[in-house]
Amino acid sequence: MANRPSGKISGTRRGSGAGRVQSLARAIGILRAVAETRGGIALNALARQVGLAPSTTHRLLMTLRQEGLARDDGHGRWFVGADAFAIGSAFLRDRNVVDVAGPVMRRLMQEAKETVNLAVAIDGEALYLSQVECEQIMRAFSRPGSRVPMHSSAVGKALLAHMPGPAVDAIVTRRGLPKFTERTITDRAALENDLRLVRSQGYAIDDAEHAIGLRCVAAAIFGAGGVPVAALSISAPAARVPDRRVRELGAAVKRAADEISAASGRQA
Repeated sequence: MANRPSGKISGTRRGSGAGRVQSLARAIGILRAVAETRGGIALNALARQVGLAPSTTHRLLMTLRQEGLARDDGHGRWFVGADAFAIGSAFLRDRNVVDVAGPVMRRLMQEAKETVNLAVAIDGEALYLSQVECEQIMRAFSRPGSRVPMHSSAVGKALLAHMPGPAVDAIVTRRGLPKFTERTITDRAALENDLRLVRSQGYAIDDAEHAIGLRCVAAAIFGAGGVPVAALSISAPAARVPDRRVRELGAAVKRAADEISAASGRQA
């Protein structure tokens, strides 16, 4: 007679108590097992690892997929879904990044003589959390609490460039690539080319892509394992930011972002 699965879930933090929901615990165990396997995992191998019947494992995987927490590649291998990435990023994002960033943002504003912003990704958009205004008569405003599309903003592209491909695909599918100016990137391939450049040079550029006459540069702030948890940007009227200064500000914002990553106990 064939051995039946034991019901023991590998990687699950098992405990006792009347409030424990078995199906939820099993689903969490499956999600942990998928997350711990590089290159995806096949259904039967996953079922053996978590100690469940393949039919049960498949049913739970389908529920996780419907919720965006797991995905399959169409060839029988399972991976963590984009929404699981978003949930994990929220934990890192909401720690002490705003407090840690404050002094660095003020120093960066004094160095650049331009407005400095801090933003995070939420619900497929970039949300501004904090801002240090410059003293220029003409200056850029992105008030805390305001949101901008990720594909047309420097902070958004700095974050997208370091997200997993499925997370980027989910955002683009949900939000699209709407046009705001003649410079807005509206093609998926062109966006990917731009994101490759961001990864190569270490900072993103918004060259009047969201608002005419505004230029911004931004760099990602990283959490453990290289997860982008926020982005730091410098924004200014385009008249004050010629190409030469874009490179100077890009290098400055990257140094500041790396400093915040290190100061908040995260790995860049």
